[in-house]
Amino acid sequence: MSETVKTLSPKEAYQLLQEHPNALLVDVRSHMEFLFVGHPAGAIHIPWIDEPDWKVNPHFVTLVRQAMLGGAAGAAPVVLICRSGVRSLEAGKVLVEAGISDVYNVAEGFEGQLDDKHHRSASGGWRFHGLPWEQC
Repeated sequence: MSETVKTLSPKEAYQLLQEHPNALLVDVRSHMEFLFVGHPAGAIHIPWIDEPDWKVNPHFVTLVRQAMLGGAAGAAPVVLICRSGVRSLEAGKVLVEAGISDVYNVAEGFEGQLDDKHHRSASGGWRFHGLPWEQC
C-alpha cells in the first residue's frame, strides 16, 4: 500500500501536536506571509514557494529532513500548513514521494478559504478556530 498525505482539520492538527510533542509543525508559506500575517505558535518556517521568484524551493525536502533530525529522527509526524491547505498538500505529496511517511496536511490552512466578501479567517483556518498563533 502506498503512503499518502493524511488530512486533518486545524483542531485535529492541534490535538495531534499536543499528543506527539516530537511532531514537526511546518509552515510552508512565503516569508512575508509567515512574518506579517502570523503563524501557528511553535511552527517552523520552511517555504514551499517563496519570493522573489515564486518557484518551488528545491531544498524543501532536505530542510524538512534536517528539522526532523532535531527530534526523534524519522519517527516524528510532520504536519504542514499554508494559507488554505493547497500548497501544504502539494508539499506533503513531495515529502511522501521522498520516503517520509507520517505526513499530515491542515486542510483549512492558517486562514481558510475566501468568504463571499473575499476575506479570509471568516469561516475556517487555524486562526479562525482560536488556536495558538503569533505574529512578528
